[in-house]
Amino acid sequence: MPVVNKKAVEYVIMTGLALNCAIATQTKFDRKNYPYPDLMKGYQISQYDQPIAQNGHMTITVEGEKRKTGITRVHLEEDVAKLFHRTDTTGTNYSLLDVNRSGVSLMETVGEPDLRSPEEARQFLIKLQAVLRYLGVSTANMEEGSFRCDANISLRPKGSSKLGSKVEVKNMNSFRAVYRALEHEIERQSHLLDNNKHINQETRGWDENQAITVPQRSKEYAHDYRFFPEPDLPTLVINSVWINQIREALPELPNERYERLVREYGLSNYDASLITSSKAIADFFEGTMAKDSTDKPIDKQMVKSVANWIVGEMARLLNLSGKELSETPLEPKHLREIVDLVQNGTLTTNMAKEIFELAFLHGKSPRDIVKEQGISQIKDESVLESAVQEVLDRNSAAVSDYLNGKESAIRFLTGQVMKETKGQANPQIATKLLIENLNKISEQ
Repeated sequence: MPVVNKKAVEYVIMTGLALNCAIATQTKFDRKNYPYPDLMKGYQISQYDQPIAQNGHMTITVEGEKRKTGITRVHLEEDVAKLFHRTDTTGTNYSLLDVNRSGVSLMETVGEPDLRSPEEARQFLIKLQAVLRYLGVSTANMEEGSFRCDANISLRPKGSSKLGSKVEVKNMNSFRAVYRALEHEIERQSHLLDNNKHINQETRGWDENQAITVPQRSKEYAHDYRFFPEPDLPTLVINSVWINQIREALPELPNERYERLVREYGLSNYDASLITSSKAIADFFEGTMAKDSTDKPIDKQMVKSVANWIVGEMARLLNLSGKELSETPLEPKHLREIVDLVQNGTLTTNMAKEIFELAFLHGKSPRDIVKEQGISQIKDESVLESAVQEVLDRNSAAVSDYLNGKESAIRFLTGQVMKETKGQANPQIATKLLIENLNKISEQ
């Protein structure tokens, strides 16, 4: 016999509260009947007319503009089996069925038809994923199937309020796939409408390899599912005491953290938005900003440097590796050391990037790497002088350009000095020595 998972109900309440929903004091489960291979018993236990949470909203930001999007409901149901559609070497199509997740508690969030573009849909998913991770109710990894999206899309004539036939798109396992699938559907449906053809209400699957959607089955209406109350599960009463206990225990959410980081650290809106989009990255930022053993005070330059490293180099390395931050050995103290080494002149920015990548890959202290490899910035003018002379001797064309008034040539020459010293020269001192030597040449 089926049993209600109390922790799953609590997670739905938490999510509902975080999405500004009203929480039902009485809720029930229903049988949703439909014949499909992923549903062996012919029905799914879900919630129809009395979901746990409903009538909420979430704010997303698209191209710098904030938009409030409606949340219809958040409800609890059981997961179904997973179908894998394959084609063998002879071209024969077949399907495999994985029933391991069938019957496991699944939370479904349904949004209002407020989104107007693939980009808005992507931002909605990014924000929802962040909320779920902040709450700790899910790892919310799309690639692993713990965060899935079925996107409903319909077109309407400009100026009309009546939506056209609804098409549901499944089998998307990344934000990029959702974006591309919706773009494709807009193009496909527009083509049909422009040629006075009917759009079928149906479920389609996204084919990543061909970058198209393909028909799966006709889309049922609510009455086709023959919903009726689940006879094996009693009505569930959610009292106000439990709701208030959950509300009081809610963690700081993305919007709240965004406002606090702007207020406490003076982060720009752009940096705060990127950093708080991930709880792990926001935690990493604040861990880096925590006082270190030297008790060096936090200033605006430190805050901006840390933010730049996080949204720049760290984001690049994470994207390149395809890993989550938690899957790397990088620690906040490593970034703090990098910023300190650049600020005190031990490392140039380019040198620091190389050291930071080693820390990202191996989890070693940047200070230890600098000591082991004997890396430091060259600031001694007498040491740099020979490199400057070598560069001037080899680049007579750039020297002539500078002497003829092309001041941008100095940037090229400075770059050559950096190359000559394998990135260890202090660029400011190198530029100063170049100008001094070029002035001597012009006086000859």
